[in-house]
Amino acid sequence: MDRFKRKLRKSYFVVNKIYLFLAFIFLTIADISLGFYYFLISLFIYLWKALRSKVPIEVDMEFQTKTFVYKKAHKRNLKLDLYLPLKAGYKNPLVFFCHGGGWISGFRNQPNNVSWCKYLASKGLAVVSIDYRYGYKNTMEDILSDYADALNYVRKNHERLSIDKDNIVLMGLSAGGHLSLLYSTYHTYNMNEGEMEGIKGVVAYYPPTDLNHIFMSENKSIFARFATRQTLKGNPVDNKEIYNYYSPINWISSRMIPCLIVHGRLDSVVPFKSSVAFVKALKKYKVKYAFLSHKKGIHSFDTRFRDIGTVNILERTVRFIKKAVNM
Repeated sequence: MDRFKRKLRKSYFVVNKIYLFLAFIFLTIADISLGFYYFLISLFIYLWKALRSKVPIEVDMEFQTKTFVYKKAHKRNLKLDLYLPLKAGYKNPLVFFCHGGGWISGFRNQPNNVSWCKYLASKGLAVVSIDYRYGYKNTMEDILSDYADALNYVRKNHERLSIDKDNIVLMGLSAGGHLSLLYSTYHTYNMNEGEMEGIKGVVAYYPPTDLNHIFMSENKSIFARFATRQTLKGNPVDNKEIYNYYSPINWISSRMIPCLIVHGRLDSVVPFKSSVAFVKALKKYKVKYAFLSHKKGIHSFDTRFRDIGTVNILERTVRFIKKAVNM
């Protein structure tokens, strides 16, 4: 029975919530008003869950928070939020935080990201959470340039922001984890010391490390495939070189900085085996790493689950960061 349940959870029907769409169709056919009310209720439930999504460790503290425009791109102001511990010293080790959303959605101050930033700030760390352009009208190269420009803005203004530019950890969730790993693997591989200045480690939660894995037969997520195609402007069959170029696993070298990889074994958006392969490559090149997995973890389990396993992973994440910045 348990094996059947696991297969059902990973099925195309459940992963993409096709059952909700079918219910909507049947209700609309029976009575258009019923279909309308079903749509409103489903939308309310989705928004309610999204607004309540946060890490399972409650933080009841006040922080210094400020918002800055780090770049203007195509008449749009790209912003970052800074979270500072109130009792911190002049120079605070920094977590440079990047949200997920398949490169085509999400934003820096949505509830799950804010909860992460507050949790990290409660541990005495400065946190910067960034926005970046989406892959609808922009390329992966545009997104990466935003990532780099935000990081350079923080370094350049480190005194005004009260952060220690020599003690930075890159962190990201899903697509944000991909950007963090790609930035660090690429620049360590190419020995770009200026771009890696002050960066002591990387934390990536359920990151796509080989973009070809998104299209494996066992990965049933329509959203993941659509988002990847949209951002890379094509399929992996037609754009193999592009997919390989933007996959962090292909840039690992012995110069790579310490990594913490976190992934749920039941992830139906980014395959768990993608992180397994990445960790094997880190081991091959003798890169310092830690790999944490949640036996029942789904995508975004860190802000959806409240169990002891999730709490333990969060606490171990903070320990990894503090060790990386000698805190």
